[in-house]
Amino acid sequence: MKSLRAVFFVHGLITLAGAFRVDRVSHRDPSAVGITTERSDYLLVYLVAAAELAVAVLSFGAIRITDWAALRLIVTTLVVLHLTSGILDIVYMALTEPNATMISNTVLRFAVAAVFLVVWWAARRHQTPGTNR
Repeated sequence: MKSLRAVFFVHGLITLAGAFRVDRVSHRDPSAVGITTERSDYLLVYLVAAAELAVAVLSFGAIRITDWAALRLIVTTLVVLHLTSGILDIVYMALTEPNATMISNTVLRFAVAAVFLVVWWAARRHQTPGTNR
């Protein structure tokens, strides 16, 4: 359970940093991966920052949860988020010219999903049957 809490904490920190980074450099952030945005497109970037902030809150909140069903739902949600984002990155790269930033972001998303799954599996394996410990 400690390792799962650690993963939630690190994920929350990284996601929180990402939310503030996207919010602060919204006009430059998409250009890092070859996407140009006009001022009228900033709302979409701000919505992404809001979603990142919400995911960070979810990760930090999950640290205190002891109910295994709730934790399973949170882990499943985060795994689906990262796997889907990774797949959409691949689709986008197939339609455009991929660059190193996009490729590393895609690999990182799949790695995060794998970490959540492995740590969840290990935490469940060490749980005492019939308890929340």
